[in-house]
Amino acid sequence: MALSGLGLAPAGRAATAPPIQIAGVTCETPPPLHCPESDCPGPTVTEQGTAVEPKTGRKFFHDYPCDLKRGEKVTFVLSLHGGGSYGNWQRHYFPIVDYKDKYRLVIATPNAPPRVWAATDDEYLQNIVNLVSEQLGKNNIKAFWLVGHSQGGMTSNRILRTDFFKNRVDGWLSLSGGRLGGSPGRGNFGALLRGGPPAAGRAGSPDAGRGAMPAVARGGGPGGLPSVPTELPASDFSFIFETGEREMDDKGLPESSTWAARNSCGPRRRVEEIVDVKPGYVYDRTRQDPPNPPWGLLPRPGKAEVYAYPKCKDGRVVADVVRLEKGHTEGLEPKVTEALVKLMLSARGGKAQRGT
Repeated sequence: MALSGLGLAPAGRAATAPPIQIAGVTCETPPPLHCPESDCPGPTVTEQGTAVEPKTGRKFFHDYPCDLKRGEKVTFVLSLHGGGSYGNWQRHYFPIVDYKDKYRLVIATPNAPPRVWAATDDEYLQNIVNLVSEQLGKNNIKAFWLVGHSQGGMTSNRILRTDFFKNRVDGWLSLSGGRLGGSPGRGNFGALLRGGPPAAGRAGSPDAGRGAMPAVARGGGPGGLPSVPTELPASDFSFIFETGEREMDDKGLPESSTWAARNSCGPRRRVEEIVDVKPGYVYDRTRQDPPNPPWGLLPRPGKAEVYAYPKCKDGRVVADVVRLEKGHTEGLEPKVTEALVKLMLSARGGKAQRGT
């Protein structure tokens, strides 16, 4: 790993070494623009990030352990927000930034300027991956995961099939962004799927950006957006699906998975119940009058069920996590967030080191 890439001085000058920098960002504790435990301010949620991707000039958030050592092995995560959302909303919807030090995570959270991901963003995402990989040293990335909420999950599903990502991605965590191997039916979002973006996307709204995001992208293709593939990807990687119980129809989560079968996993089994006593950080406060449980209510404690398909080939992980009595936009609670991180880290990595 180049010393210049991490802003590290030689060992003999450790006493005067400048702070570590990756992608031009000096690590801070607590992380910059972090939400408080409740009532995250609107201007904080809509921030674009403190790092700049130099080729496009677009911002992104870049979080990593402040005590990162030269040559240390880390897990790299590219986390994509949902349609109508923002990078800092995603950063708190799935708040793995709170676990970056404990689990040695390097996290890039980008932004789509029109708040919906399209193929025109692919170069920007690739540039971020190249920038971080070059400065870390790809041999120091033990695993690379895509994470995406809603339309960000659909985008993950699309880009992991491209030449750039298919040789790099070790795993995909879909946060209500589609399930490989058979998706559950959708709960009744009602007029939310027909009425377009909420007030949070409109200029002048008193709640503009305060934890809100608009309706779920519909299936792919409309409005010039890329279509979402329906067939299984050709490449191999670990896959974790997380969803709110109320997002699904009455049939609930499918008991089988063709993705698990392709990876020679055993029958699914329930492995854990998670109990969170603290709520998540964010929610869609523009859609609470009237409230729509499938879409998401106010932050509150909760429970989650973890299901795994054991003994998958080559050390891969295939799992489902259902947050009980939760909807689409309620930010993840701390313990379920940590459980998802542990699942990710339990999977075999190594593609990032071989990617070109």
